[in-house]
Amino acid sequence: MKLVVNDSEYDVDVEPDMPLLWVLRDELSITGPKYGCGIAQCGACTVMVNGFAVRSCQLAVGDLNGAVTTIEGMGSPESMHVVQQAWVDHQVAQCGYCQSGQIVQAAALLAINPNPSDEQIDGVMSGNLCRCGTYPRIRAAIKTAAKRLRES
Repeated sequence: MKLVVNDSEYDVDVEPDMPLLWVLRDELSITGPKYGCGIAQCGACTVMVNGFAVRSCQLAVGDLNGAVTTIEGMGSPESMHVVQQAWVDHQVAQCGYCQSGQIVQAAALLAINPNPSDEQIDGVMSGNLCRCGTYPRIRAAIKTAAKRLRES
C-alpha cells in the first residue's frame, strides 16, 4: 500500500490491521511518535492525518485516509515550526518522551483555533500525558506559539 508521510510517498508491504505507529517506527524508521500505552490514552504516539491529531497506536494502516505528518515533518533545525520554537523558548521538555506527541497535538489545536483559552488548551491537551508534569510550561508555550502565529 502507498502512504504519504511527511510529504514523501512510501510503498509498504504490511497487513492492513497493523497500527500506523508500528509502520512508522518499524517499517519507515520514523521514530518521533513513541509507544506509550498502546490504547490511545497517553498521546505519545500522536501524529496528524490531514491536519487532525490522531493516536497512531490505534489507527490501523488500512484505515488510513490521508497524508500523515509526524514531528519530523513539522520543521527542521534550521527552520523550526512555531510550536517547536515555543517549546524551546519555554524549556518545556524534561525527559522529552511525550514531547513529540505534545507538539503535534498543540500544532493541530492551533491550526483550528489560533487563539485558544486556557480551558480550551487544557481540554485538548488533556489526552497527552506528561509524567514530568510540565503542563504549565506546555500551556505557556502554546499561548506563545498562538500569539506568534496571529502576528505573522
